[in-house]
Amino acid sequence: MKQLAIIPDVVKDQELIVLPPHTSVRDAARVMAERRIGAVMIGKRRQLLGIFTERDMITRVVAPGLDPGKVVLEDVMTAKPDTLKPSDSPRVALDLMAKKGYRHLPVVDRGAIVAIVSVRDLYSLMVDRLEQGIVRMAERVMFG
Repeated sequence: MKQLAIIPDVVKDQELIVLPPHTSVRDAARVMAERRIGAVMIGKRRQLLGIFTERDMITRVVAPGLDPGKVVLEDVMTAKPDTLKPSDSPRVALDLMAKKGYRHLPVVDRGAIVAIVSVRDLYSLMVDRLEQGIVRMAERVMFG
């Protein structure tokens, strides 16, 4: 059986959202709301500088009472985040997410940002695989 990989088995045809470090938190929040995503990557010319998540917004901007229109991402992002390689397995991603409490991980290939994987992406993969397994098992029972 083929080993699954983050790309292409979990993430396919993803529109990459990478914001410059001087983007305001308000503008980042608008992008996140419009795209219905929980995190954005921060970078320069596809080089990953950091990640900004909903959790970062709450703990680093809202809770301390900062003005999201004046604060820029580079001041509140998680700099130099842990990353995955496209060839990493979904298990590697899930283990890292569980160990560190992440819900999103950037995927980097030879220094360039190529995707971001979320716990929701991994959940969808696992549900699909489970459903496929159930169908195969039912077919064996019904058709021998």
